Amino acid sequence: MSWSRNGESRGYHHGNLREALMKAALELIAEKGTAGATFAEAARRAGVSPAAPYRHFRDRDELLAAVATEGFERFAAALQASWGEGRPTPAEAYERMGRAYLDFARTHPADYVAMFESGLSAEAHPALAQASQDAFGVLRAAADVLVASMPGQGRPPALMVALHTWALAHGVASLFGRADGARRKLPMSPEELLEAAFLVYLKGLGAPAN
Repeated sequence: MSWSRNGESRGYHHGNLREALMKAALELIAEKGTAGATFAEAARRAGVSPAAPYRHFRDRDELLAAVATEGFERFAAALQASWGEGRPTPAEAYERMGRAYLDFARTHPADYVAMFESGLSAEAHPALAQASQDAFGVLRAAADVLVASMPGQGRPPALMVALHTWALAHGVASLFGRADGARRKLPMSPEELLEAAFLVYLKGLGAPAN
């Protein structure tokens, strides 16, 4: 089966409907946000009947959860790769993770919206909850190494550091690193802003300088 959009022919092969629907949902999120990613429209984009998606997904929320789950899996892989086992120093590798966070938000905007703006219940979607926890787990593990490099007296809890730096990265990405018209203007790059924020925060905690 095939369909066309903007003159470009596309299609899915037998047994690949699930992936076609997820791709259609991502396209709709990119164009209209999560509210525009309806079950019926995803089916239309995939060139199938409105009933066909029920072979793979219970409803629209389950479709969006599948998209968000794969997004978190790619996100976790990107963070893990950027961490590079904490080399050459934990502080430098940690800042590199921050840049990877921004890069993912910018280069995978639809995934990022599905992951953080779909409003899905984690309790109702265990696979999504696990993928989200796994992604945060990469940041938490890196924070454990970073905190271990700080002076012993007054050393902060690693979980607190992970949560604070996650909030910093997510805030910069959501406000200033977006790929759409909602991006706020800055007199510097989002990467420079995040690097400065990390420097001030980590210096205040006594983390060794790069």
